[in-house]
Amino acid sequence: MDLTQANVLSLKTRDNTRRVNIHAHIHALQTMPSTHHLRPVAPGFDLLHADAALLVVNKPSGLLSVPGRGADKLDCLITRVQADYPDALIVHRLDCDTSGLLVLARGKEMHRCLSIQFQDRQVDKRYVAVVEGELAPASGEVNLPLNVDWPNRPLHIVDFKTGKPSLTLYRVLSYDAVEHCSRVELTPETGRTHQLRVHMQALGHPILGDTLYATPSARAKADRLLLHAEYLAFAHPENGEPFNFTCAAGF
Repeated sequence: MDLTQANVLSLKTRDNTRRVNIHAHIHALQTMPSTHHLRPVAPGFDLLHADAALLVVNKPSGLLSVPGRGADKLDCLITRVQADYPDALIVHRLDCDTSGLLVLARGKEMHRCLSIQFQDRQVDKRYVAVVEGELAPASGEVNLPLNVDWPNRPLHIVDFKTGKPSLTLYRVLSYDAVEHCSRVELTPETGRTHQLRVHMQALGHPILGDTLYATPSARAKADRLLLHAEYLAFAHPENGEPFNFTCAAGF
């Protein structure tokens, strides 16, 4: 079912009515459940799909996926979701500063099924980013092993001795000569921490607004990390039907 033209749905929250943007390019290749499955949720993210097996949400930049260390890092996506979907479980994560699509399992069995898909690289993911400079060639791959920079955690670095194999495909979508920056499509073939951010830095084209890896000039060009998980495709864990979601970036 093509939901590209679906209307914006309003959901009641505890405090107010929150508009949930479903017409942001969402596609499902199976008939979607009716909207009565979409129960109220705590504000701070968009709930794009809900059924008995899983949830799909659009996480905003600046919200942790799971709790961090310290009282100031308790607020996170999974805590907000579980306020109304207590059986929701995290299957994969996005960096705090990255926005975009996440799928959450409902219950342990659905978590196991979805986790296997991620572990076996059966899930297709695609990101959009704005990076400093003009990439040449306009498409290619970055195949550089990555490892945590232990003395400078949470930074990660290219490490040819003990780093884990890491592969990113990139394609330039457009170039802004005035701002000297490029909009790029990024496809991670592996799922290392900070992979896209470090690989773009290694190419000499850091992502704008990146407080960890960007040059001062690239950092100053945006008030947030311009990295968004725009596409997610996987098999529904109950019936194997293909699910395909796209959510356009807000930048």
